[in-house]
Amino acid sequence: MRIKKGDQVLIIKGKDKKKKGKVARTFSESNKVLLEGLNLKKTHKRGRKEGEKGQVVEIATPLAVASVMFICPKCGQPARLGYLIKEQSKSRVCKKCGAEV
Repeated sequence: MRIKKGDQVLIIKGKDKKKKGKVARTFSESNKVLLEGLNLKKTHKRGRKEGEKGQVVEIATPLAVASVMFICPKCGQPARLGYLIKEQSKSRVCKKCGAEV
């Protein structure tokens, strides 16, 4: 998975389409990412203590990596990522402008 924690991404599918967000966490085994404040789902929480009321809480849920696109910090455009191997190091490269990320 080429998208890492802290990357800016653009959502290209779903109800939050065309919204930008920051990656809070990645799940490489299931190819999903968790975005800060986006892809929120409402869940009902039961009251824990006696007399406490239940409530509806919005929780951010993971989104498939195929539904997001990386935003290059240099050109500011949504782009795919590639890898560039120099000697012993491997770095990510923007496919549109060629800048190292």
